[in-house]
Amino acid sequence: MERKFNFNTIGLFTTDNKSMVEFYRDVMGFTTDWNGKDPDVRMRLGNMWLILFPRKDFKQMTSREYAYPQGLNGTVELAFHVLTFRDVDEEYARVTTLGAKPVFAPQTMPWGQRTCYIADPEGNLIEIYSFAK
Repeated sequence: MERKFNFNTIGLFTTDNKSMVEFYRDVMGFTTDWNGKDPDVRMRLGNMWLILFPRKDFKQMTSREYAYPQGLNGTVELAFHVLTFRDVDEEYARVTTLGAKPVFAPQTMPWGQRTCYIADPEGNLIEIYSFAK
């Protein structure tokens, strides 16, 4: 069977698009042409897309109630691969200096991965990792 879709986009429902755009643009390196007003935000990093949409507008659009995590969101992560273990450490230092919330400092795991976790302004977890020393 021929596949008719390609997975290249993550969507986040937000409470504050402005702070989320600033974080993903200024800290994580995404680009966007968002005008600062429209509810729909499209951001790009390489061949990946991140879309942001206000929770209140999604609720209104779908006429449904939703439950959202408070604090750190342990239901999903956005994972960013870097080339080397050193890059994990350097990126963790860079993004936390720029305002990312530190969650888990870089460590090398028993399975050979170097990883760390930060959080965006709304508590979504972001992993920065490498398998190459």
